Amino acid sequence: MKRTLVLVTTLFLLSCASQQLTREQTLVSKALDAMGGADRIGALQRVAAKGTQKQWEPEQSEVPGGEMRFANESSFEVVQDRKSRASRTDIERRFAYPTPRTFKFTEILTPDAGYVLGVDSNGRNAQSMKMTPPAHSMSGARLTATQRESLRGSVTALLMQMQANPQNVRPALDLVAGGGSYPAVTYGPYMVGFDAKSGLPALVRTLDYDNMWGDVTYDMMLSDWRDYGGVKVAMNRKYELNGRLIQETQLNSFEANPTVDAAKFDVPAELRTDAAKPAGGNLPYQWVLRRQFIGTYLDSDNVSYDSKGSQGLRLQELAPGVFHVVGGSHNSLLVEMSDHLVMVDAPVSDGQSLWVVNQASQRFPGKPIRWLVLTHHHMDHAGGVRGVLAQGAVLVVGQGARQHYQRVLAAPMQRNPDMKPMDFSKVQILEVPESHVMSDSTGRQVIAYAMENPHAKGMLMAYVPHAKLGFVTDIWTPGIPLPEKPNAGLAAVVNTVKRAGIQPERFAGGHGSIAPYDGLAKLVGQ
Repeated sequence: MKRTLVLVTTLFLLSCASQQLTREQTLVSKALDAMGGADRIGALQRVAAKGTQKQWEPEQSEVPGGEMRFANESSFEVVQDRKSRASRTDIERRFAYPTPRTFKFTEILTPDAGYVLGVDSNGRNAQSMKMTPPAHSMSGARLTATQRESLRGSVTALLMQMQANPQNVRPALDLVAGGGSYPAVTYGPYMVGFDAKSGLPALVRTLDYDNMWGDVTYDMMLSDWRDYGGVKVAMNRKYELNGRLIQETQLNSFEANPTVDAAKFDVPAELRTDAAKPAGGNLPYQWVLRRQFIGTYLDSDNVSYDSKGSQGLRLQELAPGVFHVVGGSHNSLLVEMSDHLVMVDAPVSDGQSLWVVNQASQRFPGKPIRWLVLTHHHMDHAGGVRGVLAQGAVLVVGQGARQHYQRVLAAPMQRNPDMKPMDFSKVQILEVPESHVMSDSTGRQVIAYAMENPHAKGMLMAYVPHAKLGFVTDIWTPGIPLPEKPNAGLAAVVNTVKRAGIQPERFAGGHGSIAPYDGLAKLVGQ
């Protein structure tokens, strides 16, 4: 009898030991309990919420490395059908930068495709321009990024997935953020940190890549927990990039299991026929997300150009040995010298820069890019800086920008999607207080001039004397009709030309194409 009792007790203890939760499973289970319990949360078949959102863009600052630009303030209504994993978000986004404007649009998300109804960007792709009323299917990159952020924001759904797939919940070091330290687990791309006292999830982190700051952390910090029918919901979410607040979302209402009209998830049939599937690989999440912050995102799987509406990047010869890199949303200039090349601006990504480097090596064998002139520090015109500097070029920037680029080039870049990590500590950075001449043995020159302007401190204009060609970015877009009255940006171009004592006949742009200078000069009154 005693032997039988001992055996039963031993088997019971072994059974309990085999069912003991791991540390990671315990953290997930405790969090679900703290939010109302897995049964209540699992009963959420549909949810609806309303709220407001503010967003800032750190790499559109006025001063290099300076205070972030306030981008927009939005109001939104979202409905999620968790069973089908479909959602609809109606958004009114009121932009402050780069120009005041309001876009009203809808995002519809499914597991296999995403759609935008209405205009959500100045950078409309070919499909959006073709459709009446405007609409387009999301690129695979945007779809994947939107799905990632949707699940990050639906933290109850995220934790239910983690509980259902314990084999995919991995250990993680404690997360340090916002002055606190949080025990954490890893699940897919997410690292989830938990409040040690309450058990509630405190933050959800991803490890991203930024084209200026390299490897970055992207955190959603959760607070303002409120009870809705026994389920706790975080009504405030602060999003931090390397610890800097770039987005804040405040929910004003939450509704569990509302009645939802299935027609809310309908989209035009022509959008469904060729809708992109989720993209894989090492995606430029920060580019996809934050270009939407300022309403300039080009929704394409190629970040440089509309893959459905453009033939791609190309070199357009403007004068002997002077080439405009066009075909994408952002341009650069390439000038041939006797034994080297000068490049002006390195926009978008290292991938675009490497395309230029490759084209240059084929067209001008034995002539490396020796000088890289950046008109200004904004991420969309300087994001490919590493791809050019890998050749050993000297970096030419406006006065006061050297320290900013030293920090940029010292940033870790293990997650760079376009190139392998490199040491850029030996890069020579030259600041231009007034002007700087780059010349060769034949007397050919490219000159960088400092500009007083309303867009960015330390901005430069480039000038190619033998072609009588100037190059400017953002403050004038050559090729589009001039306004009826001059603005401060256009006046800055003319004032710089006058101060420099140069005589350009044409200008090429970091956006747009080329245009004669005399029309601008007459408009400004010079």
